[in-house]
Amino acid sequence: MSINDPIADMLTRIRNGAMSNHTVVAMPSSKLKAEIARILKEEGYIDGYEVADGSKPSHKILRVSLKYVGERREKRSVITELRRVSKPGRRVYTQKRDIPWVLSGMGISIISTPKGVMTGQTARKNGVGGEILCKVW
Repeated sequence: MSINDPIADMLTRIRNGAMSNHTVVAMPSSKLKAEIARILKEEGYIDGYEVADGSKPSHKILRVSLKYVGERREKRSVITELRRVSKPGRRVYTQKRDIPWVLSGMGISIISTPKGVMTGQTARKNGVGGEILCKVW
């Protein structure tokens, strides 16, 4: 099966898993997806992630452990919304001075820069712009 936008597929799997109260979500892995998962872990939106071998050695699987707050019936996901910004049909780039704030700093934007994948706040500190991949809150 061919996927045109693997980042959107990753975000959709995480969003659907969170709405269904799943503890772990699995998807095909790539370096970019692993970097996005690393940022989500550092910012406290997920419990963890791991890259494991799939059915073939060349096929890697990314397993993301979702994070919830509350007890039993009041349990809700830490991630309220995941939104893809730059899409294959319309790439969205930003300069260092125009990096958007997400919910006035309550959320994060994930940006692919020449210095690697990082949050919008880190990109502002490093003085680099790039492609806005997604927004998380």
